[in-house]
Amino acid sequence: MNIQSGWFDYDKQKVIQALRYHFISRREIKILMILVNVFALLSAGLFFFKKVMPLAFLLSSVMWFVLMIAFWYVLPRLVYKRAKTFQDRFRVNVESFGLSLENRQGKRGWEWTSFQTWMESPHFYHLYFDSRSFFILPKDAFEGDDVHAVRKIFREHIKK
Repeated sequence: MNIQSGWFDYDKQKVIQALRYHFISRREIKILMILVNVFALLSAGLFFFKKVMPLAFLLSSVMWFVLMIAFWYVLPRLVYKRAKTFQDRFRVNVESFGLSLENRQGKRGWEWTSFQTWMESPHFYHLYFDSRSFFILPKDAFEGDDVHAVRKIFREHIKK
């Protein structure tokens, strides 16, 4: 099966949302957020029962807000600004042996074994080479039932 998209651009707001999904889905970030939330709840409870000074509760609240602002606002915008990929136009070709991405400068292809895993967010497919390097492929690059066909190909060839 061969599915080729038309030329597509990246929408800034959708990319930022996809980058949020990427950061929040990372295991180390989930663990960090859980630990900060546990610390915040514990310090709130201890503060309520007058076992700790207000400083512990204040620090946990500040840590929580800083983490949320960093992962929800700062990091996605920073990545978007630094990545020139999101400023270019592309066309993707999904085939039985792999995937190729084309822009005006050239074409680059990958076999399915190049991808470690994939994830789906509301507007994108996230294709991971490893835990830190990935690219996002907009679903609206594909028309009609091609969105479902691409998902099926990813399920068949890349572990989730």
